[in-house]
Amino acid sequence: MLLCEQDDLARHTSSSSTKLIHGGLRYLEYYEFSLVRKALAERELLLKSAPHIMWPLRFVMPHDASMRPVWMVRMGLFLYDHLAKREWLPASGTVNLRSHATGAPLKPQYTRGFVYSDGWVDDARLVLLNALDAAERGATILTRTRCERAERTPQGWRATLQPAGGAAIEVQARALVNAAGPWTGEFLRDRAQVASSRSLRLVKGSHIVVKKLFAHDHAYIFQNPDKRIIFAIPYEGDFTLIGTTDVEIDGAPDSARIDAGEIAYLCEQASRYFTQPVRPADVVWSYSGVRPLLDDESGDASAVTRDYLLEFDPSVSSPLLSVWGGKITTFRKLAEEAADELVQRLGDNRPAWTAQALLPGGDLSAWIGPPQRPDVDIARFITLLGTKYPQLPAATRERWARCYGGHVDRLLGHAEAAVGVGADLSSGLGAEVAPGLYETELRHLHQNEWARSADDVLWRRTKLGLHYSAAQRAQVARWWAAHHPAAHEKNDMETPCN
Repeated sequence: MLLCEQDDLARHTSSSSTKLIHGGLRYLEYYEFSLVRKALAERELLLKSAPHIMWPLRFVMPHDASMRPVWMVRMGLFLYDHLAKREWLPASGTVNLRSHATGAPLKPQYTRGFVYSDGWVDDARLVLLNALDAAERGATILTRTRCERAERTPQGWRATLQPAGGAAIEVQARALVNAAGPWTGEFLRDRAQVASSRSLRLVKGSHIVVKKLFAHDHAYIFQNPDKRIIFAIPYEGDFTLIGTTDVEIDGAPDSARIDAGEIAYLCEQASRYFTQPVRPADVVWSYSGVRPLLDDESGDASAVTRDYLLEFDPSVSSPLLSVWGGKITTFRKLAEEAADELVQRLGDNRPAWTAQALLPGGDLSAWIGPPQRPDVDIARFITLLGTKYPQLPAATRERWARCYGGHVDRLLGHAEAAVGVGADLSSGLGAEVAPGLYETELRHLHQNEWARSADDVLWRRTKLGLHYSAAQRAQVARWWAAHHPAAHEKNDMETPCN
């Protein structure tokens, strides 16, 4: 198997989500029961597969009588609780905002709230872990490589691939999967010369990040007068993530950026609920992603289905599968269905296996023994990591635990090898290029995680760019340029405001 990615892993839509593993409570209003059930069934399965990058999150919806009546919210939450089996995520309930911690940041008129469970995910690392898993199983991963052309041959497909800064290469394959996200239609038309009756609606979703607005660990879901919702989510310890918008676009997907109107909208809607107003000047970072939504002829972009469609070209000898639409929570189910279809067409009878698989770093048993519950397991792991490596700063230990999970030994092994077991580990980490970022980690990310620029490290492999000043980000960029001068630096993230 070969994966051809035109940029860095997760550079576009896949790192620009609201970062939720969720069924999609609001989709119930559009009668998307099948999609919600499918997504809810995936929640706990995904949380178990990678407890280091995914964890449960409780959401509070302050009740606003002018939005949806109590009976409607209760009915929606009842369905949300029962459309799919829950093993350990707590059910929904109500909360008195006058006495509960989640009411403290809110305006006093919000006295009653509803609470329910979903999950959070580091979306960029989720993409990376899937690529790592594929590579460990024999796949070839080519990043910064563009597929210029794909054509059918008697043996299947021949593709011309163009690496950034290198000579073009040709590869042969028995089948071709077009999972190009917002570029799915363009790839079919311009690269594979295949016609399709399907089309996508490209919808920009923008988010803002501000300094932390509340101290507790719950997230909020706010109802807006336009019948949309936004989330306010604890983010990276020191911040609050607010999003998202739904703005249909006609231009190139990679040119999408948040605009002043979207920032004003998110600030205005958040300020309807929080005692502390959220102003555009408070925004420290922003990002936008383009959702490739399957066109179902809905008039409102918010109402377009988030479900997916797998389309097979009718050719039997050289299968072509195009993936239209989808959402992050159902990525595994989508992949399983696609693989089932492909192996059948290729005459292979291998069974599906991912439902019980762990993503790289998700197996913590070498540290904690048999798993109990994902949120409990990761807490135990972090504690034991501190016991084994007390000389590491606590913040670095926890970040590494969350990034690398059970594979943290692969990172720390280099440091232990440099100084010897039992010696002071800190001296084997190399120079501290920026606070909490050591040379050994930068080398690991380059050698093992396809990082090819400082941006890859600061904004996708980690979110350290959000915590660093402009000068500190420049330090990382200088180190990278000095040690990897052939790297193709692309300053592709929205500009932080500090």
